[in-house]
Amino acid sequence: MPTAPNSSSEDFDPASVSTILLAGGRGTRLFELTANESKPALFFAGGHRIIDFAMANLVRSGLDRLLVATQFAPQTLAAHLPTRWSRHFKSGELAIKDGRDSYRGTADALRRNWQTIEAWGGTEIMVLAADHIYEMDYGALIRAHRASGAAVTVAVDIVPQKQASGFGVMHANRQGTITSFLEKPANPPAIVGEPGFSMASMGIYVFSKSWIQNALSANVAATDFGQHIIPNAVEQGVAMAYRLPPSNTTGKVYWRDIGTLDALRLAQLDFAAGGPCRLPGPVASSPWRVSNDSILMPGATLLGAARLSRTIVAPGTRLPSNAVIGEDPLEDGRWFRRTEGGTVLVTQAMLDRRAEQRSSSRFVRLGRIPRSGLSGPRLRLALDSANG
Repeated sequence: MPTAPNSSSEDFDPASVSTILLAGGRGTRLFELTANESKPALFFAGGHRIIDFAMANLVRSGLDRLLVATQFAPQTLAAHLPTRWSRHFKSGELAIKDGRDSYRGTADALRRNWQTIEAWGGTEIMVLAADHIYEMDYGALIRAHRASGAAVTVAVDIVPQKQASGFGVMHANRQGTITSFLEKPANPPAIVGEPGFSMASMGIYVFSKSWIQNALSANVAATDFGQHIIPNAVEQGVAMAYRLPPSNTTGKVYWRDIGTLDALRLAQLDFAAGGPCRLPGPVASSPWRVSNDSILMPGATLLGAARLSRTIVAPGTRLPSNAVIGEDPLEDGRWFRRTEGGTVLVTQAMLDRRAEQRSSSRFVRLGRIPRSGLSGPRLRLALDSANG
């Protein structure tokens, strides 16, 4: 299977490649964190945002023609991207296209922005997802695509088979040609010769421009890359797999899809332990790990000593002194968001709700007490429910 060729980054003209970065994900499995924020805009490892990993990869690869397709809650990205990244695209293009009322899928986002992509010229189109954590030289991917002569090259990683149902899963022959592809199968197949592991799509594609243009125009019902476009290419025998190589800086292969609270917490802890790949920028000066396994997101505050286990403290949360969270599953499940994997999400609204219920008074009304033929007064006792 193709990996990084030995040729240098000078083998291709960056202007020949246009990139569309899909940044519209709502991230429903991140619950309250994405109630009003898109998944790519979430903070990660301090002041970085998840989308910054793909942006840093583009800059390091010398690619400067980029269209960012936003959809759900685009306001943060619309402000962040020009502020943080526009200086790196002065010689190229950085376009942000809001598709809140139009995109029907990943492939449809490319179709509806085709006029912009077409105006940039070039011979290849690269499609990226904005909600993954990884380091990658896109130049090596593009060179491998050109060397193979394929119509589409799919970047892949090897993942545990039990986790593969959330991805497109494929088989490829020794030459790298993809021979089968299943989008998010309930029972993902294992790699031949590697039991317990599956070959998963990273949601990163390089298309020959003429081929993808024909594919999009030939079938207007094709709205999703994983459901429609890639299976079509596999059926035609023109899809290649490109295996993610190790990081140039750490020597490790690292890729994480941040789709759940567990994934968000564990991936950040990976970086707290030394970093499996490069961060998009300098390490945050303020602490974002508050214990061996808990995360303090930007804007969250500890008001005093606290005991946390497997906890994410959401932005804007003021955690009271002596808080104990993550040690009692029943108590955590009562007040906070607790996953099956044991991660506990704490927000300010959750803390306020707990404080209100704990401080609310319970009223006990005493019945009539006969006394000299008179009814005694009804007494109302206010008891602190936290003590009662």
